[in-house]
Amino acid sequence: MLDKRVAKLLNEQITKELYSAYLYLGFSVFYEAEGLDGYANWYMIQAQEERDHAMLFLKYLQMCGEKVELGAIDKPDKKLSGLMDPLNAGYEHEQYVTSLINDIYSAAYDVKDFRTMQFLDWFVKEQLEEEKNAEDMIKKMELFGNDSKGLYSLDAEYAQRVYSAPSLVL
Repeated sequence: MLDKRVAKLLNEQITKELYSAYLYLGFSVFYEAEGLDGYANWYMIQAQEERDHAMLFLKYLQMCGEKVELGAIDKPDKKLSGLMDPLNAGYEHEQYVTSLINDIYSAAYDVKDFRTMQFLDWFVKEQLEEEKNAEDMIKKMELFGNDSKGLYSLDAEYAQRVYSAPSLVL
């Protein structure tokens, strides 16, 4: 059985990951309306990844014999008016998610829950990648986004992204 605080944080993370999926779905819709299908694709795939992250937390709780309690998913409140808005909001959000994963890891560490810490190791590494990707997208948009040919090339690059399910095995 998991420590009550650790179980509570893991349960809350399911909702936070589903919120992330909802947020990125909104970014995808925004870019689609702007005619940037590649950016829309990138964020649609990002939404799928976040949904799968939620499912990993859910499955882990079930494997530990814990009750899964699904919370309400808030409507994203980000106002998107410029092409940089989703990128900046995405980077800020990934930093927030990293802090959430760190909080769960810290709680597991406090009670010597090595199994949960090992489960979270994948997410710690994943968050490094997520923050790096978000930061790179900002840098590329700042460098090339004001040039129509540059923006076209970036959009074409992001259109090539394909979905691959997380490789974490429970």
